Amino acid sequence: MTIGDQGIDPRRAIEAGQTALGIELGSTRIKAVLIGPGNTPIATGSHDWDNQFVNRIWTYSLDAVWQGMASCFASLAADVKARYDTTLDVVGAIGVSAMMHGYLAFDADGELLVPFRTWRNTITGQAAEELSALFGHNIPQRWSIAHLYQAILNEEEHVASISHLTTLAGYVHWKLTGEKALGVGDASGMFPIDIATGSYNATMLAQFDELVADRGFGWKLADLLPTVLPAGETAGRLTPAGAALVADARALIDQADALRRRATGLAVSDPVRIGCVNWCPTDWAERAAGVAQLRVDTWVMPSHTQAARVADGALDLAICWVQNDDLEELSLQASLLGVDRLAALCP
Repeated sequence: MTIGDQGIDPRRAIEAGQTALGIELGSTRIKAVLIGPGNTPIATGSHDWDNQFVNRIWTYSLDAVWQGMASCFASLAADVKARYDTTLDVVGAIGVSAMMHGYLAFDADGELLVPFRTWRNTITGQAAEELSALFGHNIPQRWSIAHLYQAILNEEEHVASISHLTTLAGYVHWKLTGEKALGVGDASGMFPIDIATGSYNATMLAQFDELVADRGFGWKLADLLPTVLPAGETAGRLTPAGAALVADARALIDQADALRRRATGLAVSDPVRIGCVNWCPTDWAERAAGVAQLRVDTWVMPSHTQAARVADGALDLAICWVQNDDLEELSLQASLLGVDRLAALCP
């Protein structure tokens, strides 16, 4: 069923803030969907990203989180503009989800103590085994409590300074609202939940505190963990400080609008000719709908050849690897789209 079938005016709903925004920070893409009346999706946006292997830890930087959030929101706003010719300035509700588990530890000043350890890391085998035996409950390596206990077993100095422990979704929610809270689903990937109380298992919390009592930490585990909330309960409101974290989105939206205005003439004349080396987004035609026609060149050639084809007018754009000297020599401009991971081999 479409919005039109239900008699809903999506533009009016958007301008009145009668919408809900869902944001999901997945492992390879940050996704946003705007929901209108009748629980109908009316616009989408996305931003591609990837984890980094740093000091043998799979991680994402916090800067990458907010750059990705801003880019994803700008993509969503551009979709709103293209579909409904209006701006996305207000939403009625926001929900954030993200890859579960992992380890984000902060001190009392809100500073990250060690780089984000994602669910992908399998470095907590000893901790997971010992806690599973202690609780009589399976504790996977990716769970937050396994990461915390492994850091204790490793005698990592930062543990004594922990004031708050959370997941990626919990971190984003905290920064947007000031509230240290998690939905019960996400919380269940940090520490076992008691289905009778809907919160962390009190017996197991006490068992953990007793387990590490001789370490002399100045905290109890329950004091570190986010508040657990049931589905549908209000978890906070967007603060001015939280909104400022995605302020770059407005600049990205303005840039998109400027590009759209410049490309309007192209939409009714010749298509934009794009060349590539080994990668090109599969949904470019959809993203550019109403702005410009696209034609991806079927000739896949080396980077230096594609750059030269742009310079001589055979292509309008190329996705390729190019050096600054080449740009200067060919009088071209370039923007960074991504970084390739190169594997070093040795005998």
